[in-house]
Amino acid sequence: MRIAVDLNRCQFYAQCCFLAPEAFRLEAEQVLAYHPHPDDALREKVVRAAAACPTGAILIDHRDLSR
Repeated sequence: MRIAVDLNRCQFYAQCCFLAPEAFRLEAEQVLAYHPHPDDALREKVVRAAAACPTGAILIDHRDLSR
């Protein structure tokens, strides 16, 4: 799984940080950091975080990237 955040769309509501803190975090005032290749064990949390994003800034690629 690969995730990307469109930082031009992100308004730093931080819903992703609450729902998947292992993958998303706020590092400073209005600076979102994220793990672009989170462990598959976090899949459900990351999908929920993306769905909760009010601006739809989180994109998820579910393809198997190891091939």
